[in-house]
Amino acid sequence: MKNAIVTGGTKGIGLAIAKMLLHENYAVTVTYAHDSSAVAVCEEEFRKISDSFDIIHADQSDKLSMNSFVKKMRQKSHIDCIILNAGTTFRAGLQTSDEDWERVMQVNVNSSMYLIRDLYDIIPSNSRIVFISSMMGILPHSVSISYGVSKAAEIALAKNLVKEFAGTGTTINVITPGFVDTDWQKSKPQEIRDSICAKTALGRFALPEEIAEAARFCVNNEFINGSVIEIHGGYNYK
Repeated sequence: MKNAIVTGGTKGIGLAIAKMLLHENYAVTVTYAHDSSAVAVCEEEFRKISDSFDIIHADQSDKLSMNSFVKKMRQKSHIDCIILNAGTTFRAGLQTSDEDWERVMQVNVNSSMYLIRDLYDIIPSNSRIVFISSMMGILPHSVSISYGVSKAAEIALAKNLVKEFAGTGTTINVITPGFVDTDWQKSKPQEIRDSICAKTALGRFALPEEIAEAARFCVNNEFINGSVIEIHGGYNYK
């Protein structure tokens, strides 16, 4: 059985992708950092599909936590699929503190780089790596400069990794969602949600499952490589 990792896989987009991979007959390990309340619900959802899963605490802002996670993953003989979904943000512009800037970069960019580096020798040929970035890494649309820059860096990291894995058959791709109807988006005031929908040609938010379908395409297609797949429903970003 192939082994997959989904970071930030207990809620939202990560949960939808993890469930998709279970349906694709992967043994899936998902991580979470803070919201332990989601674990029980996640486990219940997974058991409806398969028993081939693990849910592991791994805080990507904490290098020691990630080192511990890597040690656990290296007990497996191979990691065939890595979905880099976990992320964080901090809503501030140029006056972002050093600490907040570095935390966002550590979670969104550095930890993904280190995870791939530290698992490189157990990633077999013809594996799949997918970054879940954001349209904000392409078209700035937020007061969060650290988030936008980190998401742009994810795209650059993925494209550079294509060169690192050249000749192995392993593919690296990026999915850049726009607004997705996750718990965080559902908590926004209705007038903001209405404004987003009014600016979107399809008139709604994406569903997490629709992002998971794009991930399924990246996982099952052997030739798509180094691509950035935009999923925003026709949002004009004005």
